[in-house]
Amino acid sequence: MSEESFDPRAVRLNKLKALRERGVNPYEPTSFNASVLSGEIHQDFARWEGQVVRLAGRVMAVRTHGRAMFLDLVDQQGKMQCHLREDIIGDRAFESTEFLDLGDILGVEGTVFKTRRGEVTVEVRHYQFLSKSLKDLPDKRHGLTNIDLRYRQRYVDLLVNPEVRDVFNIRSQSITYIRQFLVQRGFVEMETPVLLPIAGGTEARPFVTHHNALNMTLYLRIALELHLKRLIVGGFDRVYEIGRVFRNEGISTRHNPEFTMLELYQAYTDYQGIMELVESLLSYLVRQIKGRLQFEYQGQKLDFTPPFERVDMVERLFEKTGVRWDDVVSREDAHRLARDLGVEVDMRFDRTQVMDKIVGQVVEPDLVQPTFLWHHPVDISPLAKRDPKAPNLTERFELFVAGRELANAFSELNDPLDQRERFLQQQELRKQGNEEIPLLDEDFLNALEHGMPPTGGLGVGIDRLVMLLTDRASIRDVILFPTMRPLVSGQLSE
Repeated sequence: MSEESFDPRAVRLNKLKALRERGVNPYEPTSFNASVLSGEIHQDFARWEGQVVRLAGRVMAVRTHGRAMFLDLVDQQGKMQCHLREDIIGDRAFESTEFLDLGDILGVEGTVFKTRRGEVTVEVRHYQFLSKSLKDLPDKRHGLTNIDLRYRQRYVDLLVNPEVRDVFNIRSQSITYIRQFLVQRGFVEMETPVLLPIAGGTEARPFVTHHNALNMTLYLRIALELHLKRLIVGGFDRVYEIGRVFRNEGISTRHNPEFTMLELYQAYTDYQGIMELVESLLSYLVRQIKGRLQFEYQGQKLDFTPPFERVDMVERLFEKTGVRWDDVVSREDAHRLARDLGVEVDMRFDRTQVMDKIVGQVVEPDLVQPTFLWHHPVDISPLAKRDPKAPNLTERFELFVAGRELANAFSELNDPLDQRERFLQQQELRKQGNEEIPLLDEDFLNALEHGMPPTGGLGVGIDRLVMLLTDRASIRDVILFPTMRPLVSGQLSE
């Protein structure tokens, strides 16, 4: 058979057929009661030595030595070497190993021992096919290296790249630790709607869908904020949600249209109280995951020892440009400043959008260590309370680490009249073409008119947080199934 006509799947199908002819159906078993995982044996060999154990996993390596063979069986905790000898498992069972392929799933039963080389091993007495893999795995030495294919076929990526499984284990652990921290602080986890008649809580273009039975337009949520604040009005003093939000925006190393947010709201505190909470939460999380408060991210040394640095947004902008925010009074002035600074902006942007973009290009990249950028102007903070000492500014902060925004928080605006006025000002911008401005949410204003206590709120991007903790440069590396453009026929055929 020529190399061009060789079909690995056909070879595996023939092996499946041969097994079935021998009375072995790899897909027949409905369960396998494993007694232990590989990691437990490696961690406490003394306990398991000489014990009969049952393990299940995927065959990731095979080494044949005459009438005996070694194979590596991989489960969720790692790898266990298994030894199969013809004189122990029997002639017919050993002959069936001829039809074994990398990727097949087996259940084994045997005795734990160490080889002469000191490797923990299971001497197999019985084995059972639990599933047959009909696809070749990527070459073991080189792994799955095509980045685009790794994201599209994450299941293969997880199989052949153990460090990828480590990333998602850390992601899961991080969310667990966050929940534990918040529960200890008296927070209650809530679930709020994903489908909404109005998508509010921030400025972003939403995804639009239609509900047939009600014949109404609905939007996927772009934030968790407004419903959680309704719960504060309703008498819950400390609430949080870890949930998916959706924004119909571009895709980059920092952005995926579907991502995970932590939002929390605490009554009877302000943004200063939330700052202290953020410092405590992140220092706790980093210590739990890293074992220390200092670590490297993309070659940059970071230190999460509280307190974090505070930087005044307007003052830092003035230091960098010699221009104060309030001195830029028109859309034309803002676009002129952007040109002078070499900051590219969409010509349709209004004044506040341009100024926000300038801050993103001029101020934020220098915020490497955990830093609170605070005192944002009112015109870019429609849901935040004014600073009593400077009414044109707000009691708001953003947390930056390694030049990237990680969190956003403020003393929540609870004056329903002020909130209505700011929403109405936003609607004027919407009429001028800014489609990221949400529609006016009358029900939320109605909730505020029932009275909301002084409240501090926080939003944290879980994906960006996991990027930091796992030293990953792209958000796609920490989302199991990132949004991808559909493949054109013939692409990525490897």
